[in-house]
Amino acid sequence: MHPAARLVAAALVIFLLTPFLAAQATSSQDDRIYDDVRRKLANDADVKGGAFDVTVKNGVVTLKGRVHTEKAKEKATRLTKKIKGVTGVNNELKLFDAE
Repeated sequence: MHPAARLVAAALVIFLLTPFLAAQATSSQDDRIYDDVRRKLANDADVKGGAFDVTVKNGVVTLKGRVHTEKAKEKATRLTKKIKGVTGVNNELKLFDAE
């Protein structure tokens, strides 16, 4: 194979694999964030977030479920924002007595 053809083939392989590798890294990062958020919220006495529905996409965390107070809702956001890799928080938590 001609050296220029090898170079083009190598460049093509790298070009085609880059999005796949980036997606794998993002997924792994999101998985770690998910675990950290679940642990942090479940262990907090004010939030008591063991039963929350937590989703993470590209570092943005969405929290769903119910809390007893507005203070707990706000604290869930603060705790989540402190976790490494979190780029945003969508707090969709509702109060138990609110519909």
